[in-house]
Amino acid sequence: MDRPGPILSVRFFKTESGREPVREWLRSLLREERRIIGEDIKAVQFGWPIGMPLVRKLDNRLWEVRPRLPDQIARVIFTAGQGRMVLLHGFIKKSQKTREGDLELAKTRLSLLQ
Repeated sequence: MDRPGPILSVRFFKTESGREPVREWLRSLLREERRIIGEDIKAVQFGWPIGMPLVRKLDNRLWEVRPRLPDQIARVIFTAGQGRMVLLHGFIKKSQKTREGDLELAKTRLSLLQ
């Protein structure tokens, strides 16, 4: 029996200079943290659309993956459409509410995709 393929392909947002900020952020994390975040992104990739507790809608065309790391809370903000998921911003949460700066950065990167 064949396994169904992914619903969404995954892409990293790329700056004009060629940097991939989410990939760079992921590389700065511990191996186990990267593994957990990667598994959660893969769950979204294969199960889209998904809701809480793994994915929460933040704004028009913006969602966050909500991985549970052992000692901290990480978030990956993404957009999805046309069969792809673009990872726009990743960060470690320091407070209960997502900082406005993190959301604004994701919105700016989303506007650069157009």
